[in-house]
Amino acid sequence: MEKVQYIPLKDRYKEVVIPSMMKEFNYKNELQVPKLVKIVVNMGVGEGSRNRAVVEKHAQELTKIVGQKALITKAKKSVANFKVREGMPIGVKVTLRGWKMYNFLYKLNHVVLPKLRDFRGLPSDSFDGRGNYTFGIPEQLIFPEIRPD
Repeated sequence: MEKVQYIPLKDRYKEVVIPSMMKEFNYKNELQVPKLVKIVVNMGVGEGSRNRAVVEKHAQELTKIVGQKALITKAKKSVANFKVREGMPIGVKVTLRGWKMYNFLYKLNHVVLPKLRDFRGLPSDSFDGRGNYTFGIPEQLIFPEIRPD
């Protein structure tokens, strides 16, 4: 993914969202309007503790999807029930900011989510108390960068 000069979501935020929210919530300053700061894409790998090659494969897939190198996450604690020891690789994640964040969100809204079978929208109750929104995607094959093997 290369840098794109025109980012439609960012322009819409500046031209439509900020003025309407300032009017609706009686904000005095544009800085009071909530804004998107970062997107964290996380993928848990269940069998990663037993096979490091699986974690590497998922890291490559996530790198293709978001266009930025994925970080392998490791277990913070040992959990006997899951046969996981501290320091074992258990997932991958990427933190997106700036234009990559807006490009990924645009692709998610206009390409990926419409491909989901029986998609009825994202649930509004997935917000936590601090403004974070969390949702899951059942498989990564719906992303155009991933080809079924």
